[in-house]
Amino acid sequence: MSHKLNPVSSNTKPVYQDVNLLIVVSIALTEILGTMSLNPVLPAIAREFEVSPQQIGWVTTAFVAPMVVGGPICGVLADRFGRKSILIPSLLLFAIAGVACAFAPNFQILLVWRFLQGVGAASLESLPLGMICDLYTGRQLTAAMGFLASTAGLSLVVYPLLGGGLASMGWRNTFALPLVAFLVGIWLWRSPRLPEQQHSAQFNLKVYLRNIWISVCRGRVIKLMFMVVVLFVLLFGAYFTYVPAVAASLGASGIEIGILLASMSIFFALTSSQLGLLARSFSERTLLRIAFSLYAVALVLIPSIDHIWILLIPSALFGVAHGIVFPTTQALLGESSPNHNRSGFMAVVAIAIPLGQAIGPVLGGLAFGAWEMRGVFYAGMFLAIATLVLLNYLIPRTKRKV
Repeated sequence: MSHKLNPVSSNTKPVYQDVNLLIVVSIALTEILGTMSLNPVLPAIAREFEVSPQQIGWVTTAFVAPMVVGGPICGVLADRFGRKSILIPSLLLFAIAGVACAFAPNFQILLVWRFLQGVGAASLESLPLGMICDLYTGRQLTAAMGFLASTAGLSLVVYPLLGGGLASMGWRNTFALPLVAFLVGIWLWRSPRLPEQQHSAQFNLKVYLRNIWISVCRGRVIKLMFMVVVLFVLLFGAYFTYVPAVAASLGASGIEIGILLASMSIFFALTSSQLGLLARSFSERTLLRIAFSLYAVALVLIPSIDHIWILLIPSALFGVAHGIVFPTTQALLGESSPNHNRSGFMAVVAIAIPLGQAIGPVLGGLAFGAWEMRGVFYAGMFLAIATLVLLNYLIPRTKRKV
């Protein structure tokens, strides 16, 4: 029978000094590598294969599409056979398919290899979240999620630079980066201390799926998933989609817009790295109140800004807010996960992230059509304020473990 796993990390040292956490974070960063390192080389790929700007987006779509369906499937398989049994082959496939993209003779073959690379990446986002929940509890869990989020934020700055640097010698060179997955896989394989669940010989898929459904449908989980959707709607529906347009209208160049977006990622990383310290002084509900207040302030400021570099202020506010909300909600979801089917549970609730990413630009477009550019940010501000008002209902006051 499955049993409750005891965290293997010491409570007397910072979580970032735990080798187990570093392995788990390296797995998650490998998945991010699959998208962020390629963004700078997409125009070069379009020129090489003579495809339109609309078609080049399929390079990203082909990678992400199998992750939407494959994530929950990998969660089920990980709970049945163990996380290492899924992650190591996934990392191997990610590396092989990623490198094979460099040898694609045409655009169609490139998409096939990208799809297979996405199949390999399907387990690399949700399973690390479940592993962190095995390793930590209480405020250490919040600190660990903060560390994961901070490294992810830094990767949003570093990976495009690496991809662009390799692409300066030819876009195919960028596809050497997936070789990192080989090293991560070896590190994971040689690590005996990462916790694994014990599994019974009998596995009833119907019962397992019903238990996950019951766990996900609990009120607290649904409320947390709603908050995750909201924060990604704000990020992708207002910030990433329309702040570049505002900057361009003020005369910003592509490089200057890139600096603005990078500044958000830097503040996101810095704030997330300090979340463990913040969690010692403030409750999760207080931190979330601060974050959604910052979202609202940033969104109301943007339409009134008349100079490019003043946009750094709302960018910083967005980064700080996201650095608080994202890891905090992931930690709270992790604490709500049932121990015997945690991988499947975390894979299902992780769907809230792409859901927010997908509907955010749609809602932003509707707001733009109704009220033009200002309306996008004011609508986002009202959504942030509404979430702030609902926080007492969404996150009831609870006493957490230290």
